[in-house]
Amino acid sequence: LECGIALVGTEVKSCRQGKINIKDSFARVDKDGQLKLFNSHIARHFTTGNYFNHEETRVRVLLAHKQEISKLLKLQEVKSFTLVPLRVYFTSTGFLKCEVGVCKGKNTADKRASIKSRDQGRDMKRELKAAGY
Repeated sequence: LECGIALVGTEVKSCRQGKINIKDSFARVDKDGQLKLFNSHIARHFTTGNYFNHEETRVRVLLAHKQEISKLLKLQEVKSFTLVPLRVYFTSTGFLKCEVGVCKGKNTADKRASIKSRDQGRDMKRELKAAGY
């Protein structure tokens, strides 16, 4: 799903410089029926003073049609899916867009498998280090 993002002036300047991070961010439909982006980090703009600058990790509103938001709300509530931003890009007309995807979290069996492989990797590195490699 392609959504627009409602931004403040200095946020757009920072995004044009590529100083946006959506690594730990997620989206949700709130009580008002708005699609919002949480935990996205847009760095402060360095050439403007502190007076006009924005807050780096504020909640940002994603712009989408009501029908699209209602579909996402049903998925979010009924099937407990999570909305995750996949990429952020500028269009040819200069608008900042966010591509949002619907995903489902890991179940406990998947978590156990990933924890097991991580522990095995740690043990292997520890033994190689002890052997002098």
